[in-house]
Amino acid sequence: MTNIKGPAIFLAQFLGENPPFNTLAGICQWASKLGFVGVQLPTWDSRCINLQLAAESKTYADELKGTIAACGLEITELSTHLQGQLLAVHPTYNALFDGFAPAEVHNNPNARTAWAAQQLLWAAKASANLGLQAHATFSGSLLWPMVYPWPQRPAGLVETGFGELANRWLPILNAFDEVGVDLCYELHPGEDLHDGVSYDMFLEKTGYHPRACLLYDPSHFVLQGMDYLAFIDFYYDRIKMFHVKDAEFNPTGKQGVYGGYQPWIDRAGRFRSLGDGQVNFKSIFSKLAAYNYSGWAVLEWECCIKHQEDGAAEGAEFIKRHLIRTTERAFDDFAGTANNETFNRSILGI
Repeated sequence: MTNIKGPAIFLAQFLGENPPFNTLAGICQWASKLGFVGVQLPTWDSRCINLQLAAESKTYADELKGTIAACGLEITELSTHLQGQLLAVHPTYNALFDGFAPAEVHNNPNARTAWAAQQLLWAAKASANLGLQAHATFSGSLLWPMVYPWPQRPAGLVETGFGELANRWLPILNAFDEVGVDLCYELHPGEDLHDGVSYDMFLEKTGYHPRACLLYDPSHFVLQGMDYLAFIDFYYDRIKMFHVKDAEFNPTGKQGVYGGYQPWIDRAGRFRSLGDGQVNFKSIFSKLAAYNYSGWAVLEWECCIKHQEDGAAEGAEFIKRHLIRTTERAFDDFAGTANNETFNRSILGI
């Protein structure tokens, strides 16, 4: 068994306009004082990283690592959640998702897709230059409006959608493979890859690509009513990243999974700060350790109630308490006998 690394924190939800959250050095010093030892960087925020420069300059990558190391931290992974989303966008969402892209590609879906693909190719090289093993992203979605359709889906629509999604991702998966970095999809409602079955369909279309891996976040499975512990048993060999995020699902006589168009605070399913929700993290950490997960445990804060700074401070301690220093010996070793084939055969009478 291996030891999970942490605690780490995803910076995306904590960056802001005021110190210490408005500069990389400032937010890293803040995180270090809370007890975090790693940071996951959102690549769409130029305060954290110049993605193109990190891909093209090993010197810049080393300087970026040095800035973070000076705060007592290391980079755990890079994230292209927003760019990955833009690799596949259903026309229904064109106007909404244009906000994730630069102005020069607005109202031009093909140009936006090409921009997103270039971002992901740079992310592969940047991850390699930074010495990282895994990378976080979203799959994007061509099919999400059809997840619960009326009228019914035309025959073959899902197969066509997943075929196109795989075609868009295969060159990027190959680029990550060339530099030895796992590309980890966060399974998330709103994405075509949102549960195990949809991930299986994508894997099949990509020829079970070795770099098509997973970012495990149990909160999204709680909100779908899935067995998030059994999910680990199915996919442990593909799980290369871990977001430690809590959630709760409390359906009523008036609403359930879909939430009735309500704001987060009024939904049956809500994200919560660590320890305030329903996720059984003791079992999750135990399962991941037993399956030799050796990556990072990264706090992602998205609570609809608690202040983010309190969630971060409590989250660092929460993850520390759940990290398991795995044993190197069996508890009953003291009563064992030496390996002796002759003796073993005599016991069996053979």
